[in-house]
Parts: sequence; C-alpha cells; structure tokens
Amino acid sequence: MHLTPGAVLLVLVALAFAWSMGAHYTGACMGMPYGSGSIRLQPALWLMAAMALGGAVLGSHRVEATVGRGIVAGPGMGVGAALVVVAVAFLLTTVYTYRRIPTSTIQLLVFSLVGAALALGQRVDWGSILRLAILWALAPPVAGLLGYAFTRLGDRVLPASEKGAGARALRTAATVLVVVGAAASFTMGANDVSNATGPLIMSGVMGLWLAGAVGGIGLAVGVVTWGKPLLRTVAFDVVRVDLTMASAAQGVQALVVLVAVSLGYFTSMNQALLGAMAGAGLARGQDTVRWQTIAGIVRGWLVGPPSGFALAFAAMLALRSMGWS
Repeated sequence: MHLTPGAVLLVLVALAFAWSMGAHYTGACMGMPYGSGSIRLQPALWLMAAMALGGAVLGSHRVEATVGRGIVAGPGMGVGAALVVVAVAFLLTTVYTYRRIPTSTIQLLVFSLVGAALALGQRVDWGSILRLAILWALAPPVAGLLGYAFTRLGDRVLPASEKGAGARALRTAATVLVVVGAAASFTMGANDVSNATGPLIMSGVMGLWLAGAVGGIGLAVGVVTWGKPLLRTVAFDVVRVDLTMASAAQGVQALVVLVAVSLGYFTSMNQALLGAMAGAGLARGQDTVRWQTIAGIVRGWLVGPPSGFALAFAAMLALRSMGWS
C-alpha cells in the first residue's frame, strides 16, 4: 500500500463514498422487513451494517477485480484520476440520497470512470461495458417476473396479512423476511463496495482484501448514521406491502444480484428491488403499486449515468490541463 498524500486523500474520499452508499442502500436491503413491521428501525440498521461489512470482506473480490482491472484497458489510472472518479460518484450519490431518490451507484461509478478515462485518452474496454449494460437492462424485468411468480407461490405458504393467520405463522413469515433482508444486505456489501474501492485497486493503492475491508467499514458506518431517509422511502412510498410480497421482492433482489456477483459482475440493488416490488405488486393488482413514485425513481436512473460521465470528463480535462492525472 503506497501512502503518498494523494493516496491518503483517495482513501478518505473512497471511505466517504462507501459511507454515502451505505446510507443510500438501506431501503434496498431492509426496506421490506422494516416496511412490513417485521423489524424495528434501529435493529434493521445494525443488522444491515453487520451483514454489509461481511459481504464486503468475504464476497466482493471478483467484482472488485472487474472494476479495478476490467473496465479501463492497460495499466489503469493514476491516483489523481482515481480520485476524480470516486469524488464525482460520491458527490452525485450524496445528492441523490439527500433528495431521497434511489439511484444506481454502480452506473454512476462506471460512467464516471469512462468519462475520466476518455478525458485522459485511455482505452475503455467497451466489451465489458456492453456486458454490464445488458445485465443492467435485464435485471429489473427479470426481477419483476420472478417477483410476480414468487408472490403467487408465497401465497400458498406464507400469510399475506394478520387477518386469518395464526400468531406462529405470522412470526415465521416475519422471521423469513428479516433473514432475506439480511441476505440482501450481505449481497449489497459484496456487490457495491467496489464502487468505492475499485479505483483504489486500479491505482495500486490497495489490494483486494484490504480494499474490501476498508470499504465495508465505510458502508457499515453509513448505514447506521444516515440510513433512515432511504429506508423509509422504499418501505412506504413505492408499494403497499404485505409479508408475502415483501419476502418475494427481497428474496428475488438478493437472488438476482448474487447471481451477477458470482459471475464477477455487479448490478443495481435498487433496480433489482424495484423490479421485484413492481412484479410483486402486480400479483396483487395494479392499484397496489405507486407508479408515480416508480416513474420518479426511473427518471433518476436515466439522469445519473450521463451526469456522472459529463462531470468526470469535465473535471478530468480541467485537471489534465493543470498537469495532474
């Protein structure tokens, strides 16, 4: 690990980005358990923090290698360029979190990385970008179909509400949902920590294991210190949930993202969850889904990637003109 002043600043900004992401993804991971009343606020946040840290330390290395070594061809970026990429992604993620709009930090990071690379005249591995884009396009509709199917299947196993269900059955359903939320939190750590730490690997500041641990700590702190706003948005503003719908949506999200992670790719936790929630809602009827809220979130997804590209490209050009790359 090379602790030059620039490297120290890069580590600090990466930690800040991980902190922001931890807060941003509380709704995507524990929104369903909290929204259904299966777990209270503080236990939800602390459980998510612990599982996200575990996922970052134990399950992130293939995705970190993809980000750190598989997007920009050649030797990678210097510390200055990596700092620009992380700072841009951190800034935009924080703005979205402040506005309580779920977005894809993965897409923000990748397009910021591409913008900085093109400004430096470096070659981008467009094949990797294409594979990621296909995955990003497929994940929400696949999650939607699975969310619909799992909700229908769950109706045969889990009680939809307290009405007509025994106390033991309700406790079992609530426990299942909390376990699924914990699995989603582990998945988030494995899937998303590379957004903050990939540039550390790319610039040679850290290796895979240390980067995963440092980023995981940032995620966990973000969850417990600033996780409440997005937790409540996803829990209450998108779909009116019952236990079966919540279990189906959260389980589908974890499944879809874990499959991607196992292949060394990463996809959006929020997009997988929103697709699964929409499918689960449709299984109950269209009036269950708050389409206006979903439309606003989709607009955020559409604006995020080009804004990341443009901001990183402009910032990198400005710094390059001053001889810093």
